[in-house]
Amino acid sequence: MNEKIAVVGLGYVGLPLALAVARKFPGTIGFDINEKKLNSLKKGIDATGEVEPGELQRTSLKFTSDAGEMANCTFFIVAVPTPIDAQKRPDLSPMIGASEIVGSVLQPGSVVVFESTVYPGVTEDICGPVLQKKSGLKRGTDFKLGYSPERINPGDKEHTLERIVKVVSGEDAATLERVAAVYSQVVPAGIHRAPSIRVAEAAKVIENTQRDLNIALMNELAMIFDRMHISTRDVLEAAGTKWNFLKFRPGLVGGHCIGVDPYYLTTKAEELGYHPQVILAGRRINDGMGAYVAQRTIKMLAQANIPIRGARIGVLGLTFKEDVPDLRNSRVPDIVNELHEYGVVPLVHDPLADGAEAHHEYGIHLSNWEELTNLEGVVVAVAHQKYRSLAPTLLASSVKANGVCIDVKGLLQPEALRKDLHYWSLT
Repeated sequence: MNEKIAVVGLGYVGLPLALAVARKFPGTIGFDINEKKLNSLKKGIDATGEVEPGELQRTSLKFTSDAGEMANCTFFIVAVPTPIDAQKRPDLSPMIGASEIVGSVLQPGSVVVFESTVYPGVTEDICGPVLQKKSGLKRGTDFKLGYSPERINPGDKEHTLERIVKVVSGEDAATLERVAAVYSQVVPAGIHRAPSIRVAEAAKVIENTQRDLNIALMNELAMIFDRMHISTRDVLEAAGTKWNFLKFRPGLVGGHCIGVDPYYLTTKAEELGYHPQVILAGRRINDGMGAYVAQRTIKMLAQANIPIRGARIGVLGLTFKEDVPDLRNSRVPDIVNELHEYGVVPLVHDPLADGAEAHHEYGIHLSNWEELTNLEGVVVAVAHQKYRSLAPTLLASSVKANGVCIDVKGLLQPEALRKDLHYWSLT
């Protein structure tokens, strides 16, 4: 196979993919518009933590921000973010921008495959026309479209690109086989051929929608059981003994996938005249969990007779998920903002987050571990592995007598904590 491949977008999805492709296809190009990121990658530094430094140093992948370097490519893979705007509607500007870049160097006979999560129709109805206009080529004749949804799970070292079945699609049978031939070289787990691009787009968006809804159900159950003074953790352990019980747990739902992708599906549904009810109900529950955790913290302070205004509360974790540095769409700022509304003083700590990014994105100053002293309580918001050992030490030495401990993900063992602490867990 003589494909010359370019991967456009070198984030959580694109970088591992580009490295894997480069191992099978010499001369692979890794393109990104972020010069700072490219300079780091060239030095063997991956800010996402998804790949090992040694792999970056060994790779033959060529990193570039010069679109002209892709002029001889025959196969393009686009893996750029698909965020939502302030009104929680799809923001397709990264997809359109990437399509314009690819279109500027697109040659006859090429295939362009998109991996970004979108609603059905984006690849063919939005990206295709942009490629056609920018290149001057005719889609379906001069170039072809494909879609292969990404399935990267940030921070997961078990379910990696090579170990997850890859869904592939093409606008016609020949393109489908061409796309399948490329990905089958990269993904030993196997290939699933979807019958159309729209089917593949829909399959991806419902994967995350399903997970979002299951977590929303657990969050709602947690709020109900809390009012019943029943441990959600105990309930789930008991229910989990049945073979077909799905073992989801409550928690904060953020990031660039689960907390975002359902809005792509609901927006398209509303354009077609259908107002989704179940999906949006789940989104409302999950979007409100940060405020709920903060309000539960306030209630715990009041029950402990601790003055709320001016109370110093350590907030452990800011990233959207444990053991990853990504701050995008984190729900922890919801906790911080709600605590501020009550006059509480949150001190936010995260060993993985970038301080400058935290301040730029959320206006949050990251505290050093040594600053977390003389506290009225702690909110363990993100279950970073480092907190398994650090949090008990902090609770033992830095939280005042009769203080509170809010354990969002059930990271701690309450029986191992100081007896005078008021403990509560969402799960």
